[in-house]
Amino acid sequence: MTQRLGKAASENMPDDGAAQACLSHEGGAGADVAGPSVNGSAAGRAPRPDAAAGASAGPADAAAPAGGRAASSRAEAGSGAAVAKRRMRGWVRRRTQAVPVVTRRPGPRDAVPRRLPGFDMAPDDPLAGYLLSAAGVVDITGLELQSRALSVLREAGAVLVVPLISSGSLVGLLNLGPRLSERDYSGEDRRLLSSLAGYAAPAARVGQLVRQQEEEARQRERIEQELKIAQIIQQQFLPKSIPELPGWHVAAFYRPARSVGGDFYDFIPLPDGRVMVVVGDVTGKGIPAALVMASTHALLRAAATRLAWPGEVLAQVNELLCADIPADMFCTCLAMVIDPSAGLVRFANAGHDVPYVRTGGGVAELRARGMPLGLMPGMEYEEKTFRFEPGDCALLHSDGLAEAHGPGREMFGFHRVAELTGRGAAGEKLIELCLTELAAFCGADHQQEDDITLVTLEHRRPAGDRGGGR
Repeated sequence: MTQRLGKAASENMPDDGAAQACLSHEGGAGADVAGPSVNGSAAGRAPRPDAAAGASAGPADAAAPAGGRAASSRAEAGSGAAVAKRRMRGWVRRRTQAVPVVTRRPGPRDAVPRRLPGFDMAPDDPLAGYLLSAAGVVDITGLELQSRALSVLREAGAVLVVPLISSGSLVGLLNLGPRLSERDYSGEDRRLLSSLAGYAAPAARVGQLVRQQEEEARQRERIEQELKIAQIIQQQFLPKSIPELPGWHVAAFYRPARSVGGDFYDFIPLPDGRVMVVVGDVTGKGIPAALVMASTHALLRAAATRLAWPGEVLAQVNELLCADIPADMFCTCLAMVIDPSAGLVRFANAGHDVPYVRTGGGVAELRARGMPLGLMPGMEYEEKTFRFEPGDCALLHSDGLAEAHGPGREMFGFHRVAELTGRGAAGEKLIELCLTELAAFCGADHQQEDDITLVTLEHRRPAGDRGGGR
């Protein structure tokens, strides 16, 4: 093939001077191009002295005008340049076609290396500590460690490992198999890999942080969805409507500090037209308190329909809760049975906030002794009675109102709750008054600390009764 290419070049390719002249002709220097001989000499070259002396030109030729000879020389030179240009194009075309495409069968070292598998390296893997201490390109072919990660890398065919270290933490690895050539990795290769790792490590760390934030966002979204479902379920435990008691006006308000809470209230119908009102508060907030609240609420409803008396109901629920409630949790609860026609209430208190009653003679407290539910088994709960006169109004509340804090960490206090009860408002107006005063006390930027439950019971005067003393 070499001989063939040489022959083609000798037959069709002009010499270097001709090739350069042809290109120069394209640039406009046509008078100096190589072409056929004129008067025995090549155009563009100085005529040999002996050719001038030995020429067989006659006197007529010697006497020919100089202008005619110059014109003839330019015409022949232009024709010679065109010929040289065509010859060069043909030579380039034939040479391109003549160069063979050599393909050889790939050897074992030319096989495309398989992709190294991704795997999570345990933080206590010996290889992790070794790579952190090395902080550079590591040849693992002769490395001796009892490491699962090292075994995985060797099985995958890796020979070099470049640790990606960011802020002192190993965030990834660059793994390389053997080179396709027969040579080993050079020092320049290793320096290049180390430099590449310096740029890749921060980028890998950023990628990890982005993926972590995306996973956290998905987790938060799942939690929010679960909380919404829990909130819907908890709302099903609250009364769907306020009972209509002859001669009484009842109002209620509930606002959890979080999506779900541990406060609850209920109106449980009893025989002979009586109603048991319960208000409770489980320690803590959020889902744990809501779960205990749901259990306590169900036990109260079940016991109330069988026992009917508030002290017995609380004692029964306490025994059941002590066996199942977590050790660090308990529930305060007030149970009050109302006889609407007689205006008489019988109540028992399991450590809940004391209710206040606005009466004609001032604000009274409905106190009864009793331990919170779920703390100790075998507890007894004191029962007391109170007769409501027309115009009396009671406020049942949870500690989310009295124990709220203002900007200076001062508590709203039970004395303010009692004072608001005695102002004369009742029902929804008393609830609105309490919330308005609480917002003014805590400030606009206040974040609710605990669940708030408010229930008002007003014994109304008959129509036309202006009221009198107790």
